Amino acid sequence: MTLTELKYVVAVAEERHFGRAAGRCYVSQPSLSASVAKLEDELGVKLFERGKRGVTVTPIGAEIVAQASRALDEAARVAALARQRRNPLEGVLRLGVIHTVAPYLLPKLVAALKRVAPAMPLDIEENTTAALADLLKRGELDVVVIALPFDEPGVVARALYDEAFHVVAPRGHPLAKRRAVAADELDLAELLLLPVGHCLRDQVLDACREFSRPPPPGRQGNSLETLRSMVASGVGVTVLPASAVTERYADPLVKVIAFAPPVPMRRVALAWRDGFARPAAAAKLAETIRRLDLPVTLLASGNPHA
Repeated sequence: MTLTELKYVVAVAEERHFGRAAGRCYVSQPSLSASVAKLEDELGVKLFERGKRGVTVTPIGAEIVAQASRALDEAARVAALARQRRNPLEGVLRLGVIHTVAPYLLPKLVAALKRVAPAMPLDIEENTTAALADLLKRGELDVVVIALPFDEPGVVARALYDEAFHVVAPRGHPLAKRRAVAADELDLAELLLLPVGHCLRDQVLDACREFSRPPPPGRQGNSLETLRSMVASGVGVTVLPASAVTERYADPLVKVIAFAPPVPMRRVALAWRDGFARPAAAAKLAETIRRLDLPVTLLASGNPHA
């Protein structure tokens, strides 16, 4: 039994015609028919019934064809793995990105990666840090972009950049007249936050001891853009990362105010499983991110996750 014979069997089952199957497989019909007959003899069962009205798959033939299709799929995966080992920048890279980074990083990253690694498309999962960590450890993701700290056993993390936070207030708010605001000047009662489970929420709350107690119910949005819209509506103030307050996202109804030193910030990193088979792909991804035009402070390529 060979993969070629399995390919012929699947082709006949799908085409319901030996001639069309032969054409699809780029072989002569006698050669394909002989190969199928040889496999039937080896297995001791009839896979197809041949008649004037065409080809019918037998019940046992249908089961064998289904198994043959799975075998061919697995064989293709083996070949793909081998190609990726020879060229780690060839083949899909499964990338996870936290919600508060994805909208502001991915458009630039995808465009840049198409130029430097066109054979490595990204299959992207946007989720919370906890969910991405679980998918990474289960092998369902290859690399994740997260904010530190990110201490997971068996996972390597490399810091990429530091990103400052900014206060965003309605145009008519008293803070909108300020050039800078200290973290402990923010009023918890009007602070708009992401739901529990988002690392950015924890980082904002850590910026000031006053935020250690939970905010009042209802003062949250499910995305940074929702928070910005809530601020524009005049229901409170929020804190956004620098990448979310560039000119592209300017809103005439809100004012962006800098934090006074020490400026709260987050450290964004790339993480992958220790022993990941394509470390060069992770390295190329990190290199590409570092070359993007982002409002961040880049860290040395060898910067550890701590």
